Amino acid sequence: MSKKCVLAYSGGLDTSVILGWLLEKGYDVHAVYVDLGQPCEDREAIRQKAENIGASSVRFIDVKEELCRDFAFPVMQWQAKYESVYLLGTSIARPLISKKILEVAKEVGADYYAHGATGKGNDQCRFQLAAEALRPDIKMIVPWRMDDFRAQFPGRSEMIEYCEKHNIPVKASKSKPYSSDENCLHISYEAGKLEDLNVNGLDLVDFGMCVKPQMAPDQEEEVIIDFEQGMPVAVNGQKMNAYEIVAALNTIGGRNGVGIIDMVENRFVGMKSRGVYEAPAMTILYDAHMYVEQLTMERELMHLRDRLAPEVAELVYYGYWYSAKMDALLAFVKEAQKYVTGRVSLKLYKGNIIMNGRSSENSLYNEGIATMEGSDAYNQNDATGFLRIQGLPYRVAGKVHSRQ
Repeated sequence: MSKKCVLAYSGGLDTSVILGWLLEKGYDVHAVYVDLGQPCEDREAIRQKAENIGASSVRFIDVKEELCRDFAFPVMQWQAKYESVYLLGTSIARPLISKKILEVAKEVGADYYAHGATGKGNDQCRFQLAAEALRPDIKMIVPWRMDDFRAQFPGRSEMIEYCEKHNIPVKASKSKPYSSDENCLHISYEAGKLEDLNVNGLDLVDFGMCVKPQMAPDQEEEVIIDFEQGMPVAVNGQKMNAYEIVAALNTIGGRNGVGIIDMVENRFVGMKSRGVYEAPAMTILYDAHMYVEQLTMERELMHLRDRLAPEVAELVYYGYWYSAKMDALLAFVKEAQKYVTGRVSLKLYKGNIIMNGRSSENSLYNEGIATMEGSDAYNQNDATGFLRIQGLPYRVAGKVHSRQ
């Protein structure tokens, strides 16, 4: 009796080769394409490819709305960015992929879960940690961590040759062998010529969502976003669901060259790697959300959230989505966002996001108090006692420990 295996199948170079390799090893493989809104992929061609290679079944599972609503937007509410820059587009999607893969495994009676993540990268951690939290008895097959697979495929060139030999069409080529991963939140690019830090990523990459900023229009474009309790609910006055908002802002931001970054990041496994990312919608949403928070969130709550945000970014980046710590932090941010309701107007111009206007029914901004003009709302004499109290420990310490 053959061993049943579910494969996280993207239709790209790695998983196409792995599908064929698993079949050669005697597995009954069920390919699962988790539809994350990948903007540049031909789903019917991917289905046909998997069937032609020999998958026992090919499933397409649409999770675009769930990805945006339940995964990406809560991370955005945290203003969580890994190492100050990365918006975690790949990281956010992996626990959801694992969840859906395991649902299929249960349906078909599979004991094995295979994926194409390498033994050098972060995705192996995200897939496996999610799987072990959701189904502790699952058996992982990770070909890139297996000696016999690496002996047959020591690099991408050998994988491309395998596909050519078996008439498997793939986008990668020997002349341009960088790897890409895409979903509706972003597209990431790495490997190949991008491993040379002196190569200009903006010049090399053929971006799928964005025009290059230099090629964007020569005039500003206004975009208006409404939030309710920290969740975006409308773009330019039109109510939309979570995925529709992301799709609309990807189009608007993409044509204005918004959301491209090039960074060297610290992987969970310990090495540094270079990645180029484009994330137009999420870049716009992070900024817009920040501006509503500036009006509506109380200072100490905001500062506590800001101190914890790097913790959230690490949990997501490392793959600890299904953990008690993450559960508690998601509950915290939901409470913290109760009053983050308002409207933001932004202008986009050649990769830049410019504040244009903001308003909120919950605004804590009081012009009468903040004004530099004369006002009876704030008595400046009160600051004398405030600062005498604040300065007390410093006066005491200054008398004992004289500073030069």
